[in-house]
Amino acid sequence: MSRLDELKQQSRDYARVERAIRYVVANRHRQPELSEIAASVHLSEYHFQRLFGRWAGISPKRFLQFLTKEDAKRRLSECANVLDAALASGLSGAGRLHDLLVECEAVTPGEIRRRGEGIEIGYGYHPTPFGECLLAVTQRGICALRFIGPAGRAAELRALADEWPNARWVRDPQRTGALAARAFAATPRGRGRASLRLHLRGTNFQIKVWEALVRLPEGFVTSYSALARSIGHPGAARAVGSAAGSNPVAVLIPCHRVLRSVGDLAGYRWGDMRKQALLAWEAAYAQEGTREAAC
Repeated sequence: MSRLDELKQQSRDYARVERAIRYVVANRHRQPELSEIAASVHLSEYHFQRLFGRWAGISPKRFLQFLTKEDAKRRLSECANVLDAALASGLSGAGRLHDLLVECEAVTPGEIRRRGEGIEIGYGYHPTPFGECLLAVTQRGICALRFIGPAGRAAELRALADEWPNARWVRDPQRTGALAARAFAATPRGRGRASLRLHLRGTNFQIKVWEALVRLPEGFVTSYSALARSIGHPGAARAVGSAAGSNPVAVLIPCHRVLRSVGDLAGYRWGDMRKQALLAWEAAYAQEGTREAAC
């Protein structure tokens, strides 16, 4: 099976996996058995195990351990000093499970005034392990990665085009598909070195926040207040939250790793269940990677 076929299958699987996650989150106080979770998505225990393993690469039991807010709170308190050290050193963490490099380049003030005039933007729709995405790219890098919401493809493209109203839009699935495959080759099995450049349209403060987000270690979470301190604006937690919420490039700028100080997982632009899935997926594999490194 090709990597594209794998992503298509994972994207199809994700809708059912998200329903399972939703069920677990709603019933976490009871710690439901695997058979009950499988029944919630109308599958046998055997078929749910197979589907989940195909999507996540690990067992449902292993994955579901990381879905509770209690775990998020624990990781938030445990990683504070580690996170500060990683951000201060410019490192993305020693425990990364892949070697994906993300470089950021800001849109110039002149380009912002021209609102995309003279820029050609290629775009395409592609499967990912977390549902279908819209990826857009300029000559200088990826300018958007958005998950397709309930309103559908056309609505997502219109919303994106409103941010670059004078740009020339060209559907280019071959080009964007190659980038999407590289972006989501950051799966926890080590698929080799890759480098992706982002072309970001935002204020200086937003760019600074997004660059700090890129440096967040995989498998860790932080709070808005801690992120504000890391960029030298300790009193700007609310502004940092706003900047994170306007992140134009999902996953590669990992705003899903930022929680409220109380460990609340709510408020993710692309859906709270998707945030749950991303955090649990990364945390589970981060622990697996740490174990493998110790062997």
